[in-house]
Amino acid sequence: MVRKYVLPIFSVAGLCLAIWMVMQGSKPVVPAPAVAEPPRPPFANKISGSGIVEASGRNISVGTHVSGIVAQVYVRVGQTVKAGDPLFSLDDRKQRADLAVREAAVLEAEAYLRDLQAQLQIAVNVKDPRAISIDDLNKRRFAVQSADARVASARTEVGAAQVEIDRLTVRAPVNGEILQLNIRPGEFASSGVTPQPLILLGNMDRLHVRVDIDENDAWRFRKEAPAIAYVRGNTQFKTDLRFEYVERYVVPKRSLTGESTERVDTRVMQVVYSFEPRTLPIHPGQLMDVYIDDRAQRPAAAASPAPAPRKGGGK
Repeated sequence: MVRKYVLPIFSVAGLCLAIWMVMQGSKPVVPAPAVAEPPRPPFANKISGSGIVEASGRNISVGTHVSGIVAQVYVRVGQTVKAGDPLFSLDDRKQRADLAVREAAVLEAEAYLRDLQAQLQIAVNVKDPRAISIDDLNKRRFAVQSADARVASARTEVGAAQVEIDRLTVRAPVNGEILQLNIRPGEFASSGVTPQPLILLGNMDRLHVRVDIDENDAWRFRKEAPAIAYVRGNTQFKTDLRFEYVERYVVPKRSLTGESTERVDTRVMQVVYSFEPRTLPIHPGQLMDVYIDDRAQRPAAAASPAPAPRKGGGK
């Protein structure tokens, strides 16, 4: 009795459920609204590319000459510094102890030199030439010269020790603003290439935007063509760009935009523009949509020469 009525009911219910799921899956997917309206190109013919904002003169990753424990940090993020201002210093106790030893060696060498100079002066003041030989007098002079050279060498070593201490204080190479600060007192600062810069420094007087132009569009680029950049997230913020220079070497593209038509093996020509930073709410590291006017015409194919008439020929 159960099999006669219950099983057909379950079969019909399963069929209805399958039909409903198929109908739900066949409905068109409603596209999600755009987070921000994309910019509209201002030029009829254009070259477009993504650009990353950077400080003028490039972002400088400040390093250290030697590795060591950070003793003190003198700056903070957003602070403006001048060339030569101290940024941070490493623990210098060992170097200062070595400096003290070398300064003591200088005092010892100077005392020895004064003693030899006094002995030489006594020998020179002897009136009776039979009291001291010429060889003994020359030996005393050579000893004074040797001691003088020893003093100079000791002073040079003191200077070298002072240089080592000075190298433990990292200073700003140029005028700029602190963009990133990735060290704190007590941390270990490593010399050489680091995963992230110890301090990122850049000149913010005028910002640069580095634009990647696809190699297929590189021939269309003209440096005198007008260019406009839009801030991502708000198309109301835009600015005219001033051409600075072109990187002469075409490089593989690294900053992908996520478009499905974009290839990983694309090579790009990097063009650098500049703009006034006070006109836009933007910071180094942000991306901008850049459009460059393109009025160039594709070069026409050279007409093939007409075939020369054949000489002679029968009637």
